[in-house]
Amino acid sequence: MKILVLGYDGYIGYPLTLHLLRLGHEVYGVDNVSRRRRITKLKSDSLTPILSVVGRIEYLKSNYSNFVGQSTISLGNNPPMHIRGILNHFEPDAIVHLAEQPSAAWSMNNAYRAATTQHENVIGTLHLLWAMHRECSTAHLVKLGTMGEYGTPNCDIPEGRIPNWCLLHEDEPLQKPGDYQPCPMSGLLFPRTAGSFYHLSKVMDTLNIEFACRNWELYSTDIMQGVVFGLANPACQEELTRFDYDECFGTAINRFCTQAIINHPLTVYGEGNQTRGFLTLNDSIQCITIAIENPPLAGEYRTLNQFESVYSINRLALMVHEEADRLGLKTEPNHLTNPRKEAESHYYNPDHQELFDLGYVPTTNTSLEISKLIQKILPFKNRVNKEVIMPKVSWK
Repeated sequence: MKILVLGYDGYIGYPLTLHLLRLGHEVYGVDNVSRRRRITKLKSDSLTPILSVVGRIEYLKSNYSNFVGQSTISLGNNPPMHIRGILNHFEPDAIVHLAEQPSAAWSMNNAYRAATTQHENVIGTLHLLWAMHRECSTAHLVKLGTMGEYGTPNCDIPEGRIPNWCLLHEDEPLQKPGDYQPCPMSGLLFPRTAGSFYHLSKVMDTLNIEFACRNWELYSTDIMQGVVFGLANPACQEELTRFDYDECFGTAINRFCTQAIINHPLTVYGEGNQTRGFLTLNDSIQCITIAIENPPLAGEYRTLNQFESVYSINRLALMVHEEADRLGLKTEPNHLTNPRKEAESHYYNPDHQELFDLGYVPTTNTSLEISKLIQKILPFKNRVNKEVIMPKVSWK
């Protein structure tokens, strides 16, 4: 297949690009390298040493004849004709859209960052949708969303839509869930309760993409992804992906494991009973690949909830503590005043069956994956900047 990867230089984008290239797909990469610039301004850097932008391009071109090109355009900031030109030239079969500002904390820091997040994400996706409509309406859009769109509504969370059997009129006979045969675009979109300006931008993406599928018969898979952690398994000669551990761009387990290797107390926000879905980076790449290889129907907006298991922050901190202790590292969970405004305790039961039906084989031993991660990053402990560990952004 010909696959356009938007955001190919990122935490998920780079190992995904390598994976797709090793599978034999033709890949064209687009990235405005904003993550690198923003991390530098936060006085942080990738814990894992990574090649420069130019170095990565040279490596890909030298080692993969099916890496057909790259561009440094910015979807939301460059004129729409730029992405149209790429689509017209490359004619992709699938477009993987990872090119968005990904940090909730960064979006809550000040008005500029909130506005930048919404402009880059919402306007960038609109530019992409119009370009697809004009240039390649038969390409499959695989967009990375977030389980954070749903929030914590204290009820069961379906995969994107409330099925029709839940929406019967009083004069219609009662149907059981097992009797219901869903069809594309049936049911109402499940209500969203975003917890940050970043998550709100993803909600608007969802609405815009769903509308484009209904109106223009585009087809899209929106992956509502849980919290990703870990490092991918590269080929022997290839570098690890970037690994962030600051409060803005580092995810919970990645932050905890980094704190563990320098014997720093684990920064648990609030009571630690907040519950989310988690999966490894390898599983994320597996799921995105499955979505690419199993497209929906023309005109269909499909949602896949992507995570392996649900854990509380307390449970994750305990697992990191236990695995670190087995490796001779001494650290304890430390409950901080929660800088975020979120439910400390809540019911959380999201559905995530669709990817399993398509062939997803999850990594189920989270403790083992945490142990492997700690061992992988331990050689880089001297690269940790302790000044960026404690949270400074207040969401209130």
